[in-house]
Amino acid sequence: GSLDFNPIHYRDDVAQGVGLPGVLAHGMLTMGVAVQPVVDWLGGDSGRIADYQVRFTRPVLVDAQDGAEVTVVAKVGALDDAGARIDLTVTFGGETVLGKAQVRVLPPR
Repeated sequence: GSLDFNPIHYRDDVAQGVGLPGVLAHGMLTMGVAVQPVVDWLGGDSGRIADYQVRFTRPVLVDAQDGAEVTVVAKVGALDDAGARIDLTVTFGGETVLGKAQVRVLPPR
């Protein structure tokens, strides 16, 4: 874990008290949600993920009642003997929330 226990990630009153519209999803949570379709595609073999990098571009606002719906589109960006590069497009409310999101996947063992 990230050990970031900032209450803006779980208390609306604190988030609003610092000028945010409400609770923001933790960036590491968004990263984890975004890579899950790739892990599922690998049959659950997360050990084949050699590298995963993103740039955080926008926060994900979490509604107290409805939560937040993040959309992930994964496409093979490159394929070679060393494996594949999977490019992720991760959006919330029609806006990109993770930029340059790329997963390097090792070939099957």
